[in-house]
Amino acid sequence: MSDAFSWHPEPELIGFRDPATAREALEMFGKAIWDAGLDYLYDEASKRPVVADSYPEMRRRYFGETSEPAPAPSDPSTTEDLLREFRERIAPYVFNSQHPGAFSYFTAPPLPVSIGGEVLGQWLHQGVDVWAAGPIGALVEEEVTSWLRKLVGYGDGSWGVLTSGGVMANVMAMTVARDVHLARLLGQNEPPRGRALEGVRVYASDQTHFSIRRALDVLGFPHETLRVIDSDDAFRLHGAPVDQAIAADRRAGLLPFAVSAVSGSTNTGSVDLVGELADVAERNDLWLHVDAAYGGAARLSARDAHRVPDLERADSVTIDPHKWFFQGYDIGGLVVKHRDDLLQTFRSSPEYYRSPKDAPLNWYQYSLEGTRRFRALKLWLSWKHLGTKGFGRLVEHTNDLAAHMVQRCRELDRFEVAPAEPELSVVCFRHVPRELEDGDAVDAYQDALQRALEMDGTGWVSTTRLRGRTYLRAGIVNYLSTTDDVDAVLDALVRLSPGVLASLR
Repeated sequence: MSDAFSWHPEPELIGFRDPATAREALEMFGKAIWDAGLDYLYDEASKRPVVADSYPEMRRRYFGETSEPAPAPSDPSTTEDLLREFRERIAPYVFNSQHPGAFSYFTAPPLPVSIGGEVLGQWLHQGVDVWAAGPIGALVEEEVTSWLRKLVGYGDGSWGVLTSGGVMANVMAMTVARDVHLARLLGQNEPPRGRALEGVRVYASDQTHFSIRRALDVLGFPHETLRVIDSDDAFRLHGAPVDQAIAADRRAGLLPFAVSAVSGSTNTGSVDLVGELADVAERNDLWLHVDAAYGGAARLSARDAHRVPDLERADSVTIDPHKWFFQGYDIGGLVVKHRDDLLQTFRSSPEYYRSPKDAPLNWYQYSLEGTRRFRALKLWLSWKHLGTKGFGRLVEHTNDLAAHMVQRCRELDRFEVAPAEPELSVVCFRHVPRELEDGDAVDAYQDALQRALEMDGTGWVSTTRLRGRTYLRAGIVNYLSTTDDVDAVLDALVRLSPGVLASLR
């Protein structure tokens, strides 16, 4: 071991070139890290979905009495000290996606193989942007995204790219729609910018993910560009009202150019009528994007694939493996029907990215991102480990749990479900005691009941607003849960109700 790292108490974990001096230390470190992870899994994650501390309490617990970050450490520490601090200050205070009562915002428990893929991916440390910085990473991403393209139903000539998540994928999709389709509608050879973005319209439902509006804002469109169309009683967007809005906008001298549909709303799990919207888009020469970040995974199941139909008719589709593919953060994806659309939008030639002419697969030319991690490896390993059929079994299990929750809500007294028949594995429901008649009081009760469940520790659900009213929301992507765990959450809500009502009087 060189003296270059002797200033550190564990020099082998910095200067690790020599296996004779460093391998044993790295093996011990690896075991210590893995043990810390398993200790968290079985000692902390099994206790409760999330700690009961409020935000101010959590700040004081982590930062100390000042509730403010401490100065950066000036001296080195041993990994033993670091892992002790991890166990004491971090592990007990996280959201525990592995807890069987955790029904969250689509934070699925990651498959162990996905975690293993993340570890290997970080050791390999491929920069999957330019070929020379990650050659095998480029090929693995091509293979994984080809599986996603076939899952959506795309054929030859299509392409896909991995992203940080659904937000980035939606931003990129709207960028492609602007630079490719809107440019064509305007008769421009260059991507439209500035005043050219005025007077155009994009159509979406009231259940559309916030990232569509964010994308249009970031891309320079005026705020009124997004026209929100009311969804039906099941929170789905139909073709007819979009067709009517397009006609009205054309009469007003506006230029419709895109429809953004949802296949698996993050709010309700609703699925827009994509076939109808595709018909409207084709008749009116509009780009059709489908945000299937959550719902697209239903196609992994031969039994449940029909719940998200017609994705293959879209020009672009967002799909998000760190949701219903049970992958560790982060990994999202965008697939497009035509490969050249991505190249036309994102191709550039930085002076320092010079690749051999026989190595044309440079992923930065297909993405808004430059440097990207080797995200594909964990999904590649997981897909091979489970197979599409195995993934499908897990999706079916969570859909069955959602159906069980709906059935139990019907059997229990004073529960309401909206929509009455959820399309995927999101259940929006509320408990309405007889003592409460005022709508605002019922809303306040849902918030208080959610907090009581959080403090109780039996389970965790979020809250949402539907048609101006507050509901509890269970996003069931937890493949570790059982029907008994669903029952335990509902039973806990009933048990906690009298105390919550008393606190509101």
